[in-house]
Amino acid sequence: MTINRLFAFFILMMSCNLYFSQDITIKDDKVLLDGKQILKAEKINVTQYSFFSMKDDEEVLMYKYMDNETPRYVSDDYFILNFLTEKTKVESTDLAKIANFMNSKKGMEKLVRWLLKERVINQDGDLNSERLAIFKEKYDENITQRTLR
Repeated sequence: MTINRLFAFFILMMSCNLYFSQDITIKDDKVLLDGKQILKAEKINVTQYSFFSMKDDEEVLMYKYMDNETPRYVSDDYFILNFLTEKTKVESTDLAKIANFMNSKKGMEKLVRWLLKERVINQDGDLNSERLAIFKEKYDENITQRTLR
């Protein structure tokens, strides 16, 4: 009986999670939130993406994956989120937040979903400066400053 209750609770939680989740897709260089375009996207290469505002076509976010010049050693890899209009850079080794095996588009969809969840960007694709400062405090590891070159 307890197993049935746990299973029913699990199904209820999953259905609520799926119901309230937002559909993020990148298609034809457009970032779509539930079918509405909120940003423009440009894949520069396998390790770099740029996101542009819909209002003035200004680059607001640049994502870059850094292998730290050690391609065979992945433990020191990190990514950089450079919020250009806010002059804020976030460097993190938490690759699980955006990682998706062999599909950078799915990884970028995961990135936008993460930024929406943290309220760094809103439903219209605009940056929230206050939430960006909190995001930086939570996730920035300041890797470049800590690494000797």
